[in-house]
Amino acid sequence: MGACVRVAASAVALALALGGGAAWAESVPESSDPIKLAMNEWTGQHVTTTIAGKILQRMGYTVEYVTAGYYPQFTGIADGSLTATLELWGTNVGEIYTKALAEGTVEDIGTLGLAPREAWMYPAYVEEMCPGLPNWEALKDCAEIFASPETTPSGRFVDYPADWGDLNNPRIKALGLDFVAIPAGTEGALVAEIQAAVEKKQPILVMFFKPQWLNAIVDLREVELPAYDDACYTDPAWGINPTETYDCDWIKGAAIYKVTWPGMKDKWPAAYNFLKSFQLTNEDQTPLLYAIDQDGRALDEVAEEWVENNKDKWQAWVDAAMM
Repeated sequence: MGACVRVAASAVALALALGGGAAWAESVPESSDPIKLAMNEWTGQHVTTTIAGKILQRMGYTVEYVTAGYYPQFTGIADGSLTATLELWGTNVGEIYTKALAEGTVEDIGTLGLAPREAWMYPAYVEEMCPGLPNWEALKDCAEIFASPETTPSGRFVDYPADWGDLNNPRIKALGLDFVAIPAGTEGALVAEIQAAVEKKQPILVMFFKPQWLNAIVDLREVELPAYDDACYTDPAWGINPTETYDCDWIKGAAIYKVTWPGMKDKWPAAYNFLKSFQLTNEDQTPLLYAIDQDGRALDEVAEEWVENNKDKWQAWVDAAMM
């Protein structure tokens, strides 16, 4: 999302939207200052944040959506220039998050509800070109089929955008594979790389994730890397490579967190309580991603439609927040 967008809802609109009376209007908003929600670099995060923002607006709050880098946003949350970030993937946020939690500069307000999976993936037809897949050791013998002019004779590994973190270069090194990780520029560029390869039936090895709408139309299969263990990331002696960390798979079933500025609970307590209750599932989010990225519909329109069609769900969160 580009420039900040600012939208306010009046006390009258609040009463109409929620069916409440004067008590609602008198208690919310506790402050007229805008709640500033971080907008990161991928469509799912935009959807999550915009839905939450629209419900906050219906509660009477002023909301700003602020473009923020995945790692740089922690500075903004710490100093209050950002109020919350609502889709923090625990698998790739790295030490910056645990450090911020330990220092008390951010507050974890629970998980979002998505069931994520991040993995090395390839289109199903690649198994014919690289016998032995999905076992990761097959990549030792067929790296050259993934080579590109910028990596030859090494294989090209299409990685996440650089701003999403870099845990694949150490993983490739630890596993002793002859690949070079090349970051995609954006989520859209990552998807376009896969689509172009599939259209031409070309081999591609890529870092990808679920929920993401492309998984619904492309048979992407996961490379079976050595099983994940917490020690894999911290103890070189653990695993198949006794001198390197990251010689294992990405963690399965990791949480996706919601994080706020620590002062939010005192400045906007009802909004804070709502965000603690706010949940989205893969089933909620995936069709919205498809509508935006594949059908070309506007983010605001798709999010508004979800809010209008799911009043029973979010009304309960709002009611709980006001108690």
